[in-house]
Amino acid sequence: MTADVHAHTSYSDGSGIPLMVDAAEAAGLDAVGFADHCSLSEAWRDERLLWNRNFDRTHERRREALALAADRTDLTLYDAVEMDYEPGLEPAIEAFLDDADFDYALGSVHYVAGKQVFPFESFADASDAERRAFVDDYYDAVVSLVESELFDVLAHVDLVENHPALRGLTTDAHRERVAAACADSRTVPEINAGRAGDRGEFDLFHPTEPFLEAFRERGVRFVVGTDSHDPEDFGDRAPRLERYLAEAGIEPLPVEAVLGDSDGGFPPAAESGPSEAP
Repeated sequence: MTADVHAHTSYSDGSGIPLMVDAAEAAGLDAVGFADHCSLSEAWRDERLLWNRNFDRTHERRREALALAADRTDLTLYDAVEMDYEPGLEPAIEAFLDDADFDYALGSVHYVAGKQVFPFESFADASDAERRAFVDDYYDAVVSLVESELFDVLAHVDLVENHPALRGLTTDAHRERVAAACADSRTVPEINAGRAGDRGEFDLFHPTEPFLEAFRERGVRFVVGTDSHDPEDFGDRAPRLERYLAEAGIEPLPVEAVLGDSDGGFPPAAESGPSEAP
């Protein structure tokens, strides 16, 4: 593993750019894509303001910061985004991505039917049928995300597996639908290490093994992301991913395979001289 397509900075819910860059370099990476969270949903407007999730307003400033950081590292830095996808928002997302012109865009389903797909969302009062319906809705949204052709990368495809109330409800039918959609799309799924670390029963990668095999049976390739939010994540997750890829016999796609219409990141200053924001 030489390139990490999925990390975060303090422009969303990660750590400062200099700290993240130094840690990625120390972990032995050659390139890292910073894909800060961005949502355009009015339904979550208040939450975005409260938690400083305003990357739609600050992405140009981060681009300038990445250009500065590129002059101080041997890494290639990619200017990316992790975009929240919700059905019905396609026109707004397309307009934003066209205007922002990131190197590439990750698409994620974080919200379904008014609920967040995270462990702090309670399903204590939900019946088994209601929980299964939520998982159905989640994968409907994932397939819609892929079919929209708005994104270069599909992030943490089975995010519902992170939730103790939803874990294990992903079916073969869900996996087959998503794998078939990706096989017919330019959108590439990632192997994501966001579940790696000291998390007990959740010390796994996205996607789970059955999902991985569904993709591989259809010839779907992968990119790789640590989903690092803190500097120490790189040192923990990059070696885990390296071992996992070797054991599974997976050769990830290079970042160049998912680049959008831009020229592709900020090369190391030693190779290119002072970097400028695109």
